[in-house]
Amino acid sequence: MSGLLDLLSSPTGKQLIRGVADQTGNSTDQTGSVLTMALPLLMGAMKKNASTQEGAQGLMSALSNKHDGSILSNLGGLFGGGVDQSVKEDGAGILGHVFGGKQSQVQNALSQKSGLDAGSIATILQVAAPILMGMIGQQKQKQNVSDPGGLQSLLASMMGGGQQADKQQSLIESFLDSDGDGSILDDVASLALGGKKGGLGGLLGGLFGK
Repeated sequence: MSGLLDLLSSPTGKQLIRGVADQTGNSTDQTGSVLTMALPLLMGAMKKNASTQEGAQGLMSALSNKHDGSILSNLGGLFGGGVDQSVKEDGAGILGHVFGGKQSQVQNALSQKSGLDAGSIATILQVAAPILMGMIGQQKQKQNVSDPGGLQSLLASMMGGGQQADKQQSLIESFLDSDGDGSILDDVASLALGGKKGGLGGLLGGLFGK
């Protein structure tokens, strides 16, 4: 999996977008737009946290145990009857750990950019976070990642790899260190889409045939 664009375009990604859209009552286009901006932020925040030994050990432990990818084996069941409250609580815990005191600013910025209310944004993030962790955990197993350096490389590759990932990480860290007014999210989304500025409509149209 070479990057987040591939992730969102994959069958699992489409199922994630549709399932989260149904959960919140929003359109797949709106939900996909939020996830296109939110997933790079979430992964970039994880990568930032994993740059310390303590943070890397904590993420490695989570990916080896609870978030080993098993959640991906039954996404249909996960979304079929409405997402279980325990999944949302797990997601809320992940968001709190990854974003810390910046969580509300991230949610408000995503709300401003997408036009969705903050409550919908919070639900989207809570449901998406455990699934994203599962995707990372699955890739960790496939690539036999066993040390912090390997974890950093894995996260960078899922963010696109190379200079693009470095630039995206720099943007994300500046966003997390700023007042979170949302002005940077277009650039984050552009990099997540392989540099296609304003390409959200094209991506989502391709995903859903619209």
